[in-house]
Amino acid sequence: MMRQAVRYFSVLLIVFPLSAHSASGDDELWTMLEKAAQAAHKLSYKGIFVYQSGSTVNSMQITHMNYAQGEYARLVSLDGQPREVLRQGNDVVIYSPRNEKVLVERRRIQVSFPAVLPGLTNTLKMSYQVRGLGFERVGGREAAIVSLEPKDQLRYGYRFYVDKEYGLLLKSVMLNERGQLMEQVAFSQLVLLNASQKMDWFRPEMARGKSYVMQPEETVTAEPGEVEGDGWTIAELPAGFRKVDQITRLMPGKTSPVQQLVFSDGMASVSLFIEPLEKNAEPKQGLATQGGTNVYAVATDGYQQIVVGEVPEATVRLIAGAVTFKK
Repeated sequence: MMRQAVRYFSVLLIVFPLSAHSASGDDELWTMLEKAAQAAHKLSYKGIFVYQSGSTVNSMQITHMNYAQGEYARLVSLDGQPREVLRQGNDVVIYSPRNEKVLVERRRIQVSFPAVLPGLTNTLKMSYQVRGLGFERVGGREAAIVSLEPKDQLRYGYRFYVDKEYGLLLKSVMLNERGQLMEQVAFSQLVLLNASQKMDWFRPEMARGKSYVMQPEETVTAEPGEVEGDGWTIAELPAGFRKVDQITRLMPGKTSPVQQLVFSDGMASVSLFIEPLEKNAEPKQGLATQGGTNVYAVATDGYQQIVVGEVPEATVRLIAGAVTFKK
């Protein structure tokens, strides 16, 4: 009996420290992700990152500076159609050449690599569990691998590769329900910069002689609280998702505005577009998939709904089905 008791207490001494260490380890991983989110905004750096989704591969050059007066970034597309994006704080301006003109479009702030992680992880903890997967070199730098594993089938999994020295996100991978790679983006080149350098880099470098044409700005509304519009409401969203934005778009050629609602679980983002069906217009119906993005269209009670997001098919269908139209 005494020998069994000793063995029992020995097991307790082993198990409980391991359990406490596991919880502490999880906290350290969550903290690492939070620091990576901050580093993407606080550090000054320049590099090239490559985005891959299926057979599509695109390269972007990024210059990001954090001066005393604020945060500035310039992104240049290195493949396909030329495109430049300048960001100052929350203001984004996109430059796209079209023949002899350069179209200039102002938008709201966009999530862009490496600033893809949320600043706070409490929302993520509701829908994901975290796990450390060791270390790997990315772009010539040592990175710690942190896995976000979904607790249900309504979202994808992620792996984040965080620079051990500077805490910056070096690589992001999205995995489907079977753990197969769907999309990834990673730095192939990266250097840290001195924030004391001049700002002569912060300008578009489009061809000279072209005229700049400003695109009309979108009408934007932010409506907290209940998700409801003119003639419709949303009763219940999939678990973990909440509304983070609502935009009214006035589209050329349409007589009625298009409502865009953005939902997020802290990591995944889904947009719902709702508009009255135009007279004699053929409604869009069905599901389309490209890479990790699912697009689901349905027409109900004279309204066209389109749901777009990097989430499983079940999630876009649930969001479309949550819309109730008022009689």
